[in-house]
Amino acid sequence: YNIDVDICIRSHIHTGKSRTYILEVTDDYAARKILSSVKFMNGDGEIEEDYAIVHSMVLRKACCKRAFLRGLFLCAGSISEPEKTYHFEIVCGTPERAQQICDMMKTFNIDGKCITRKKYHVVYIKEASQIVDMLNVMEAHVSLMELENIRILKEMRNSVNRRVNCETANISKTVSAAVKQIEDITYIRDTVGFSELTDGLKEIAQLRLQYPEASLVELGRLLSTPVGKSGVNHRLRKLSVLADELRSGN
Repeated sequence: YNIDVDICIRSHIHTGKSRTYILEVTDDYAARKILSSVKFMNGDGEIEEDYAIVHSMVLRKACCKRAFLRGLFLCAGSISEPEKTYHFEIVCGTPERAQQICDMMKTFNIDGKCITRKKYHVVYIKEASQIVDMLNVMEAHVSLMELENIRILKEMRNSVNRRVNCETANISKTVSAAVKQIEDITYIRDTVGFSELTDGLKEIAQLRLQYPEASLVELGRLLSTPVGKSGVNHRLRKLSVLADELRSGN
């Protein structure tokens, strides 16, 4: 507007905020020019605009919508620490303003949600990708890159944790199965011995006792006539059934 603006700083000691920055337009003509351009003042110099929503003439272009959303965020918005959770919000005084912001976000393919928190109406975004898009709309490119870096690290960390948990579960399952197999084979050996077993069952029983930590694939390769994983599993199941029958007295 080619006008001079005075900037004041007001300190707050008891309200919890450190300071507030105030921009003052003291020239009457300049102030009326600004109010008229944003549709808050009519040609007669009267304030007649409803503050609940913004006049559509002010938001005709995409660049105007970007600037408006950026201003809203600077005045009444916040983003949570992305290391903990993803949450973007803008606090509004009226439901009409909140709905207008949601509609404005939709023009940029961003799905904002509205909730009521006490006496305020909050527009929020929870998805990280949508928050990234919102930062891009507001042209906050440095913050966008910082958020993306944190998101990549979190996704990598979560992926590694899932893989480790999966591997741990598989190892635990394999160990439990091997322990049960050794218990069954030991019971058979100590009761009726291996002499009553077929050659195939006898060989796999001896190998399992000799190599308690070996996988089914490794046991199959150690056999005189190598067999696959399913073949080894079939023989060990037969031994388990035999051990159960012996325990039941059959």
